[in-house]
Amino acid sequence: MSPALDHIRVRDCMHQGILSCSEDAPLSEVAAAMAKHRVHAVAITSGGSRRPGGVLSDLDVVRAAAAGAEPSAAGEAASEPLAVSADDPLHRAAQLMVEHGVAHLIVLDAASGHPIGVISTLDVAAVYASGAHE
Repeated sequence: MSPALDHIRVRDCMHQGILSCSEDAPLSEVAAAMAKHRVHAVAITSGGSRRPGGVLSDLDVVRAAAAGAEPSAAGEAASEPLAVSADDPLHRAAQLMVEHGVAHLIVLDAASGHPIGVISTLDVAAVYASGAHE
């Protein structure tokens, strides 16, 4: 029996577009932008590259605040980026999230490899709740 989410593609339930910042952007400014735009993850770029060198999640910001010594730059608080292709089955995205204990994945265009969006655990939950997985 194949996993229930194999017939649904990441592109069908991801959030289009991605908020990004440079690795040296002040953490407090990036946190403010996350709150303003109501996003839970930001791609961290360096050297003008479009490919993310890190991902700053809301949990990374909370972790920095809980540590008491706030890093001065977003890149210092960011986690390693995990990505999935827009053409991958949703099951693959769910597996990656569980294996790595993350709530967000960067979605890459299958042809260019450039980031085109984000998929979160809530996106997976919404598909599951809708019954589309059946």
